Amino acid sequence: MPTQNAKLQVKLNANTSASELVASEDLRGQVIIVTGANTGIGFETARVLAAAGARVVLACRSSTKGQAAVDKILQLHAKSQAEYLSLDLSSVDSIIAFTTQLKADKIDTLVCNAGLFMPTYEKTTQGIEKTVGVCHYGHFLLTRLLMPRLLKAASPRVVMVSSEAHRSPNTLDFEAFPLTQNNFGTLKAYGQAKLANLLMANELQRRYSDQGLTACSVHPGNLVTTDIGRGSLLTRALMVLISPFTKNVDQGAATTVYCVIEKDKELIAGRYYSHCQSAIMSREASNPEVAGKLWAVSDAWADSVMADRA
Repeated sequence: MPTQNAKLQVKLNANTSASELVASEDLRGQVIIVTGANTGIGFETARVLAAAGARVVLACRSSTKGQAAVDKILQLHAKSQAEYLSLDLSSVDSIIAFTTQLKADKIDTLVCNAGLFMPTYEKTTQGIEKTVGVCHYGHFLLTRLLMPRLLKAASPRVVMVSSEAHRSPNTLDFEAFPLTQNNFGTLKAYGQAKLANLLMANELQRRYSDQGLTACSVHPGNLVTTDIGRGSLLTRALMVLISPFTKNVDQGAATTVYCVIEKDKELIAGRYYSHCQSAIMSREASNPEVAGKLWAVSDAWADSVMADRA
């Protein structure tokens, strides 16, 4: 049932737009990073946060598309602070370079928005199945490297953009995570990645809440028009066909933006949000033992790739 946030004075439901959420917000002084911000939900998230006064770093793989997105934001909001910085989440070297080149003493919010829906098996530069490699491992390493600067903020946040697809598989089989070429399936890989997003957000909340960090996960909406299916002609065609019946990008970005600007952090801490309202995550996603194991596996991987570059 639709609710209303008394502080935001906006009805919170599936039709809520990101633009109306920030209409009376002043985010000046905040530094916000949005991954995959050159198009779709990521772009709209970056646009409205920049329009509200935040300094927004668009972390994107393509320099051409990333700078074009920044130029568009500056055209729409002349006084905004939007900038592009190269980030390829499938490359450890690119992630390290991003964190090294980022000029910010503190980071208020990290929005882990970038995602993939791969029709065929591909690997990251470190040899990991690419869907999970980008959506989870890439974001895990990025968050780990940025954590010292996140913890310098007054009220730091990490917002993980997940999906209802996290409900399949029912459990995270660590013997088949990430998938190999022999057992790869597009939907299975995507489900693993989105489940990992929730588990990571929950574990971040458990590990860093006593240091002031708030972490949560969101479902932006079913089949929001975006380019997540850029690797598949069929998926892109489907997005076009169903677009009249789905959320637009302003509505699709709303839940993410709500979790960035909600002043009462207890409302979002460790929660899963959909349609700008708290939702029930799967039993597996809410299992602290699974989250702890995923963290241990991911941390060991991060230790390994960083040791290789020491």
